[in-house]
Amino acid sequence: MQGLQNPVRGVRMPRSRPARERRLEHGEEERVLAGCDAAGQPVLRPIVIWAIETAMRQGEILSLEARSIRGNVAFLRDTKTTRSRSVPLSTRALRVLDERPVPLRGPLFPITQDSLEYFWRKALRIAGIEGLRFHDLRHEATSRLFERGLDSMEVMTITGHSTADMLKRYTHFRAAYLAAKLG
Repeated sequence: MQGLQNPVRGVRMPRSRPARERRLEHGEEERVLAGCDAAGQPVLRPIVIWAIETAMRQGEILSLEARSIRGNVAFLRDTKTTRSRSVPLSTRALRVLDERPVPLRGPLFPITQDSLEYFWRKALRIAGIEGLRFHDLRHEATSRLFERGLDSMEVMTITGHSTADMLKRYTHFRAAYLAAKLG
């Protein structure tokens, strides 16, 4: 039996990727929205604003239908976690609905995921912004919810995070915000 070795001995667990901490920097939101306007896809700007205001995932936004909006709440049935949730809508999110025609049937934002990705990258090129992914808008929105004064349970209810650890991965406070709180 000499010469036999444990084949598992040399196996190493993969390292977990560091959590992304990318948020919109000063002036980038305006530049992204201007890029959206110039990209040639009229539904892109409303989707980006919606993502920033609601912390919804891209798939949740694209599957949302007008019938899922009741008053100032969006009811999500198709979520990543397969648990439905209700997302309160800010004044700015509601304005997105007021400023564009809302289809009676089908998706609220009629665009495919591939088209959204194409026009998103195009908008970023136009805006001269690097290193920003669409999913980073969820991080931005989550952090803004805390900056508006919501507590952890309220934010978890909105974002659909089931644990505080996962919520923490999406929350990135700016040092200037924290300094202002300290006085």
